Amino acid sequence: MSCATLFSIAFSLWLLMDPVGNVPLYVSLLKDLDAKRQRLVIVRELVIALVVIILFNFLGGYLLKLLHITNSTLMIAGGIILFIIAIRMIFPRGKEGYTESPEQGEPFIVPLAIPLVAGPSVLAAVMIYSGQESHLMMVSAIFIAWAASFVILILSPFLKKILGTRAITACERLMGLILTLIAVQMFMEGLTLVIHH
Repeated sequence: MSCATLFSIAFSLWLLMDPVGNVPLYVSLLKDLDAKRQRLVIVRELVIALVVIILFNFLGGYLLKLLHITNSTLMIAGGIILFIIAIRMIFPRGKEGYTESPEQGEPFIVPLAIPLVAGPSVLAAVMIYSGQESHLMMVSAIFIAWAASFVILILSPFLKKILGTRAITACERLMGLILTLIAVQMFMEGLTLVIHH
């Protein structure tokens, strides 16, 4: 197992999970709960997200074979999807409408687990990487990215107070710029595979 590859995949997944950008959303959606209940809900939702992501890691390859989708096609499509998501991170218009009208009561699965953590971009990336790397590598990378996201989101009320909305927005846009580079690289690698074949 290459440590550089492990870190690269984990970092990409962490960017896609976007825990820093999700801090204001978690704070907003859980504001009516007491501090202890907030922590329990965050833990529950993040565990659900982890299970969903790992399931996609193991089942994604079979789905691709069933649909006769090649790695090059998946990499090109994945690069385009990641690029669009990166652009939205850099130039946000609100996140899937959740900033506008948070749900009443205690959220369950939607939107905290899916799609804010285990969103389409994360699941698509996991499917792409799982076709290239071993299950051990992927599960390790997923867990590292998830653990880093867990630490940030469990501290979300504290981070919102310390950093403020502007600093969180700046961090999210910086992550969007990095994700743009990863997306272009993925697209170019897919295009190279097509040209060589």
